[in-house]
Amino acid sequence: MGASTGELLMEDNSSLHAIFALAKFHGFLIAVHAEDDLLIKQRSELFPNTCCFSDHSKIRSPEVAASAVKLALSLAKEYGVRLYILHVSSRLELNLIEQAKNDGVDVFAEACPHHLFLNTKDYERLGHENGALFKMNPPLRDPEDQEYLLEAVKSGLIDTLGSDHAPHTLTEKKPEKKPERLLENHTLPISTCPSGVPGIETNLPLLLNAVNQNILTLSHVENLCVQGPRKLFNLKANQDWVLIDLNKEKIVKGHDLYTKCQWS
Repeated sequence: MGASTGELLMEDNSSLHAIFALAKFHGFLIAVHAEDDLLIKQRSELFPNTCCFSDHSKIRSPEVAASAVKLALSLAKEYGVRLYILHVSSRLELNLIEQAKNDGVDVFAEACPHHLFLNTKDYERLGHENGALFKMNPPLRDPEDQEYLLEAVKSGLIDTLGSDHAPHTLTEKKPEKKPERLLENHTLPISTCPSGVPGIETNLPLLLNAVNQNILTLSHVENLCVQGPRKLFNLKANQDWVLIDLNKEKIVKGHDLYTKCQWS
């Protein structure tokens, strides 16, 4: 519901109604990236050709996400469809989802590690030259939203954890500064940088790191990685196990990762 990398955008109401009607007819689950594309375009005009990556969090503000979540929830209620809201990142979205669950809407919510463990202060902490690495949709949120998201994991309001894995290479993230692409201040606008971060290999280690830091418990990890997906996708219980040495320490190094983009 908000333009991102690729051609999956579906922002007009008639198409959304058609999709929800089809999902009802076939008994499908609908998974949605919930951001209001019209609001994104309007807010982008407030930051024309910006080269400051922290502006990405202002353009795609929590209000942008909440607007789309509100619409998706209303359609799920109208058509009686199971709804999966991907990469929930803000308090505004969580409040809407909590109310919908209380009202009997069959809705599930996903969080991502980058929203659980990073926030807007990391733009400054890790430097403007690395800002491209922190551009994803939805963007990083303020510390208050991050804390609220962690509490939603603990309360069970968040059902699953997903990586939203987007393995853009460092060359794609930091394109060459060709003269025709530069602004007057000799910098590239953030619009030239694709959104998304890799993460599929680091999901579980990050969660276990949070367990070791007493931020989460192993029960929270099991709910996010096993019980939540099992309920969401109606999966049968099985005897699969993941064996973990909880005392093992390892530094994540890009060249050791299996992903072809080789950075984290």
